[in-house]
Amino acid sequence: MIVGVDVGTSVTKAQLIARDGRTSPAHEARSTVYTLPGNRVEQDMDEVVATVVTVVRAAVADAADLCPDEPVEALALTGQGDGLWLRDAEGRPVGRALSWMDGRAAPVLDRWLRDGTAAKVHARTGAGMFPGAAGPLLAHLAEHEPERLERADVAGYCVDTIAQRFTGERTVDASDASVPFLDVTSRAYDETALELCGLTRWRHLLAEPAPPGALGRLLPEAAAELGLPAGLSVSAGPFDIPACGFGAGLEEPGQGNLIIGTTLACQVLSTDPAPADNGEAAGMVLATPREGRYLKVMPAMIGTAGLDWLLKMLGVRIEELDALLAQSPYGAGGVTALPFLSTSGERAPFVDARARGRLDGLSPLTSRADLVRALCESVAYSARHCLETLGASGEITASGGGARSGEWGRIFAGVLGRDVHVREDAVGIRGAARVAWEALGVGIDTAAPGWRAAARTVRADAEAVAHYQDGYARYLRDLTAARAGW
Repeated sequence: MIVGVDVGTSVTKAQLIARDGRTSPAHEARSTVYTLPGNRVEQDMDEVVATVVTVVRAAVADAADLCPDEPVEALALTGQGDGLWLRDAEGRPVGRALSWMDGRAAPVLDRWLRDGTAAKVHARTGAGMFPGAAGPLLAHLAEHEPERLERADVAGYCVDTIAQRFTGERTVDASDASVPFLDVTSRAYDETALELCGLTRWRHLLAEPAPPGALGRLLPEAAAELGLPAGLSVSAGPFDIPACGFGAGLEEPGQGNLIIGTTLACQVLSTDPAPADNGEAAGMVLATPREGRYLKVMPAMIGTAGLDWLLKMLGVRIEELDALLAQSPYGAGGVTALPFLSTSGERAPFVDARARGRLDGLSPLTSRADLVRALCESVAYSARHCLETLGASGEITASGGGARSGEWGRIFAGVLGRDVHVREDAVGIRGAARVAWEALGVGIDTAAPGWRAAARTVRADAEAVAHYQDGYARYLRDLTAARAGW
């Protein structure tokens, strides 16, 4: 068995997963997200680490129920990416972590977009930057709080923060390090990219990426806290987006994965490390634990957060979503939407901090169902825009909270023009566990019933596909017009 942990932005989850794919119940603990003036979004690192301890201890207690005769083989960590988690040499926080949702560095990014810095870095590393990425955040602190950087020993991310606390190792997974300064083919930092961003002075804060298959060892004091044996193998990464991709079954180049969560992450497995070329310095190319395999990702800021906002405005519970969508026909009674409802704007498949949402075509006949369907259709159009930009050509899988909706799933299948294979159970944890088993040299039979149980297929309806061809073309026209006016 493996203890898998997924450290989300506000919720940390852990559960046991057996080699045959069976899982124990998931245990959860919440951490605080501090939303502050000046578009600042922060987290307390000690609190986040404490949530991991809480859920791991709870998961370990389930071992006798899941597989009483099998030992725990490893602790597999995944979690949120991007942001900036500054620590000293002992792994203690140097101030709160700056979240990936943080917007304080927007002026830095605007400057880099105007003067071509962002485009030059994207051409070198495949990393499209946004305000909550490590590059702009480091540059912001170098300009406004250099003394904070001087106190730090490492400028890292969520997963390596937890790994350092548990293993004592100063390292980072290559997937996290990929954004924005890593040459993903050599797995070494691109010194020119750092120089372009004016960050050469702070190069020493970047931990060297762990080689594929690297495993840490649990320190005795951490083991006692977690209820695990000292010296247990610890796999730290990949972060949540690639972990979900591997957990959902990405195996062959061209296959794509949608994570329909708070944000909408679209990714495609590739043998080509070159960034997606759509004339925009957007998206990212991630190194993976598998040699010669890269993940091209468009991590859009839209997703279920915008839907949650609209449902709250309309006084609708999330449990009513499927019934409401079924009440509105294709095209939502003539209502169309642009789904850009993040205060940070958009980062994929284009970058614009000024991007904002819109509803058009309203009349006295417009229903609540039409409004909700229009927004859900627009998110699906954005997913198609991202996947086409990434060159998806194979099977499409989907995961995340939004994938649980049968009606929204049918919208995605219709817009994408192909069947969508939904994975609902512990996808990020499954991906982290698979990577850990590969590092241990253990083969996993993913055709076993426990691995297949969490999958279902949403078929693309021919009538919906035909309708959404026109709807997608209109969406692209509306988007082009809106971008000129933001």
